[in-house]
Amino acid sequence: MNHSGATSDQRAAVEVSKTRMELTKFCFITLEELPFRLACTEARFFPGGLNVVKNCYSLVARQSLSHQKQCEEEFQSVFRRLEMDHWSKTAYIDLLLKPSEEDLKIWPHSFEFRLRVSLAAEGYLTLISRIRNINCKPFSFSFAYHPYFSISDISEVRIEGLETLDYLDNLFQKERFTEQGDALTFESEVDRAYLRSKDVIAVFDHEKKRTFAVRKEGLPDVVVWNPWEKRSKAIVDLGDEEYKQMLCVNGASIEKPITLKPGEEWTGRLELSVVPSS
Repeated sequence: MNHSGATSDQRAAVEVSKTRMELTKFCFITLEELPFRLACTEARFFPGGLNVVKNCYSLVARQSLSHQKQCEEEFQSVFRRLEMDHWSKTAYIDLLLKPSEEDLKIWPHSFEFRLRVSLAAEGYLTLISRIRNINCKPFSFSFAYHPYFSISDISEVRIEGLETLDYLDNLFQKERFTEQGDALTFESEVDRAYLRSKDVIAVFDHEKKRTFAVRKEGLPDVVVWNPWEKRSKAIVDLGDEEYKQMLCVNGASIEKPITLKPGEEWTGRLELSVVPSS
């Protein structure tokens, strides 16, 4: 899927990988800037992009990461043709993902995962995920989008909208803490799940003078992650210094798993946009 629309001097484009159900490219082009860096199709971690494969694999809980990667290649995604809504000037594509027979041996629940990726002429990227239980018994799962923002430098970034929230810190065995600062800034590795957050989170990049707006629905929590220097060296798909130019801020449902009875459907929505800031 590749669509661009012009408003003033801003354009946007998005690309979806057919084989891995990953959103591999999303960039706003404002004059000479590239707020979202183009990402390699095969990358698991990258400075600018969005991984939606993990979302479905949170359904297949208790698997090892190596097995998830193996199963990922076996999943089959069914694409419908690219559509264009001329009234709203929005391009979109619908994807359908179902578990294979091998997946059902690991996690014996049938489901349909539908994902709509849409890009408006104004540059808003919207993802709507629908998961339906087509099983004969209830099941529960966690869910998270994984957008990786391309930033100028992690030391120049702050996040607003998480003030006074409780969070689970994955660096301390998911111990519960309360955010104390007025805004979240970064001086070391961060891997947290903020609980019951607002539906709009702002990521300010002071050096580039731009703000990423993260809007979410049906996703009560927010995960914030930057691996910092030591951990980034252990990530094959991330260069030793690239942690400085990336930040993950994603809508999620972590604290309380989503439970679907037979025939029920859950919907989650994420919208990403960028605006100039002073």
